[in-house]
Amino acid sequence: MKTFRVVVALALFGVVLAARAQSYPSHSLALVVPFSAGGPTDTIARITAERMSRALGQTVVVENTTGAGGSIGVGKVARASPDGYTLSIGHIGTHVINGAIYQLPYDLLKDFEPVAMIATNPQIVVSKNTAPAKDLKELLAWVKANPQKISYGTGGAGTPSHISGVYLQKVIGTEIQIIHYRGAAPAMQDILAGHIDLTFDQAANSLPQIRGGKIRAYAVTSKSRLEAQPDIPTVDEAGLPGFYMAVWHGIWVPAGTPKVVVARLNDAVVETLADASVRKRLGDLGQEIPPRDQQTPAALGAHHKAEIEKWWPVVKAAGIKAD
Repeated sequence: MKTFRVVVALALFGVVLAARAQSYPSHSLALVVPFSAGGPTDTIARITAERMSRALGQTVVVENTTGAGGSIGVGKVARASPDGYTLSIGHIGTHVINGAIYQLPYDLLKDFEPVAMIATNPQIVVSKNTAPAKDLKELLAWVKANPQKISYGTGGAGTPSHISGVYLQKVIGTEIQIIHYRGAAPAMQDILAGHIDLTFDQAANSLPQIRGGKIRAYAVTSKSRLEAQPDIPTVDEAGLPGFYMAVWHGIWVPAGTPKVVVARLNDAVVETLADASVRKRLGDLGQEIPPRDQQTPAALGAHHKAEIEKWWPVVKAAGIKAD
């Protein structure tokens, strides 16, 4: 009898969700950013949320929930009701790397439904303006000549910038002082102030400072130059061949969200990414918008799984742990 009541309750719950999905969305949505305001993920989220609000006919409110390399914000969405009103925006750090360094109370693949890939971009090797190096080869020589003395800022333990810093140590065979911040924005503030020496940062965060002459850029971590800033060489050209790290962003909802709701959200993202103004704003930040066939829930799901299979062994072999 108890089992029967549970089955009936679950069935009724499904009926309720299906009914609600027909009138979705009927009120505002929350897009949870797992990092501090002002950072690259926050910037991308606000550009996306603004245009999605028009597509959905309801306001998409950005909520910053920080901590533990983004896992607290992602966990908030994992525990949310699967009704399409709480969305998770994240990237390779929050939705891939964190699974290799934290004991997460949720499963990165099973507890989320993919909605769409938003954008992807490489990192940029940047330093404070007073660094003595004028190009990447000089920067690497400076780092090698000063083991354990060069300070390197990250957006938090286990973030892409942290992984890049650890990998850099391995590649060049020396140690740097790795300093963790609660997000990329405060790390950038200390680069600007000259309190730390260098970092690998997302273009969304660095390009405005580079264009303003406030920090120095050395290379992008990809095979091709940034369309938004083509004067910055690639790592292959600058002297660190093969040092690739793409930071891609996507949107997810809790597992169990009705397919009709996921489809409605995907439609809103596709409409958003087709908007000329959005494309320009993201492009100006160094973001590359995926082609239309890579904007589907299935495409994000496949890419997400492939990235976990690629990076988890790398992270675990390096012994990277959360603070």
